[in-house]
Amino acid sequence: MSNLEFRWKDGTNKDFHKFYLITEDYYNRIVGGAENRKSFIPYNISTSIQDVLIAYIDDVPVACSGLKKYSESDIEIKRVWVEPKYRGNHIATDMMKIIEAKAKQQGFQKMILQTREIMKDAVKLYEKLGYNRINNYPPYDKLDGAICFAKDLYL
Repeated sequence: MSNLEFRWKDGTNKDFHKFYLITEDYYNRIVGGAENRKSFIPYNISTSIQDVLIAYIDDVPVACSGLKKYSESDIEIKRVWVEPKYRGNHIATDMMKIIEAKAKQQGFQKMILQTREIMKDAVKLYEKLGYNRINNYPPYDKLDGAICFAKDLYL
């Protein structure tokens, strides 16, 4: 991948906001509309995500992922997204390794995340990277179709 670069931003970044809107549309489509996930949208506001990693190719944003503090020991992975045209180039794997390093640097013990069973590629990625399925944590313990994963950063 020529000129692939990762840059740290925050949830107010315009490139991240673009990805946020794309992912909102995608999630709404897979659950049958925004109405079916409206109670969870407040937990996913882009500006609440403190650390955002954006992948750029030739200065064009092509992927993102974010970190949001969940507790004193746990940090939640948010909005892992790679534009369809750029999938298959290990960008998501690289992003996951970079955000794990950042979480460790910040002193977190565990990474947690929520996805959906229907998102087969995401589930496969997380399992390949050593994430284990856990009981759904709040607020996703009340979201039909949600599945949660965790990875201890110090094992």
